[in-house]
Amino acid sequence: MYKYLGIFPYLCNMKQSVIIALTAMLLLGCNQNKNMNTLTLTQEWDKTFPKSELVNHSKVTFHNRFGIELAADLYIPKNAEGKLVAIAVSGPFGAVKEQTAGIYAQHMAERGFLTIAFDPSFTGESGGEPRRMASPDINTEDFLAAVDFLSTHELVDPERVGIIGICGWGGMAINAAALDPRIKATVTSTMYDMSCVAREGYFGSTDNEAARDAQRQAWASQRTEDYRTGTYKRAGGVVDPLPDDAPWFVKDYHAYYKTPRGYHKRSGNSNDGWNVIGTMSFMNQPLLDMAGEIKTPVLIIHGEKAHSRYFSEGAFAKLKGDNKELLIIPGAVHTDLYDDVAGVIPYDKIEAFFKENLK
Repeated sequence: MYKYLGIFPYLCNMKQSVIIALTAMLLLGCNQNKNMNTLTLTQEWDKTFPKSELVNHSKVTFHNRFGIELAADLYIPKNAEGKLVAIAVSGPFGAVKEQTAGIYAQHMAERGFLTIAFDPSFTGESGGEPRRMASPDINTEDFLAAVDFLSTHELVDPERVGIIGICGWGGMAINAAALDPRIKATVTSTMYDMSCVAREGYFGSTDNEAARDAQRQAWASQRTEDYRTGTYKRAGGVVDPLPDDAPWFVKDYHAYYKTPRGYHKRSGNSNDGWNVIGTMSFMNQPLLDMAGEIKTPVLIIHGEKAHSRYFSEGAFAKLKGDNKELLIIPGAVHTDLYDDVAGVIPYDKIEAFFKENLK
């Protein structure tokens, strides 16, 4: 009756098939366990911001559906009681959890939320090889995996989970919210639409077929060379030293990533950046196509003077319903929303948004 069970040969009877099936499941579980909890995590406080005395901090890991193990900082408010509202935070694109994401996560924990700031796949302390790769699919999945972790945490109410995506992770957060109804509320801050910038360049500067063909050819040539040499050429992080004629927003990036204000040794942006071919798939995989079907509340935050403001405005235009809001911070540039130096991150507004929508 039963000819095959996976790779197993013909089975003579039902009893034998059941035994072998159970054995296969156990072996699979063992193999999965071997792939998990293999990360080496730094135990000392090595963030770009001071540790709060109002929260308890620890390192945790969880895995996504591709089997990649992710590293995160868990922040729990001290003296918390009962089931907590939880928030997963990630970004900026090319940064690590010890930078901006951790700042947001710790602030929100001080306000009563259980939070995690996580490194995406191929980045920071998280797993995934080769390093410094990015994927619209896998990185959206990283947010969903964070929700898996939070939804099953003993201190969390699984019906009250939200996410915060910063810079390029703002687009990933919107994509995740459009895919996973467990995400009950979403905040993006100083967001990039990585698909848009890959496809069109900044401000539409390469939004034509010829320019895209040239970029495709450059990636193709680099792939051949990378395969021949057995290494992946890096694109370089934020330019350093800074040229005199650098655009003003590049100077803002330099002031964060390349100075003691925001530099971190595991951050791609602070060092040698993504692989040249690391972000190529964003060109053909638009992140925001399903944004109009997000039913849950979304708060989009951006600086008035940010070069990237048009990404948030474009994303907001795709959203539908009266539970969506675009908040423009007067006078703020892109990196003003990376840390507390300018003092303009609207933590009160973010707190109120999550408390209202994660009741």
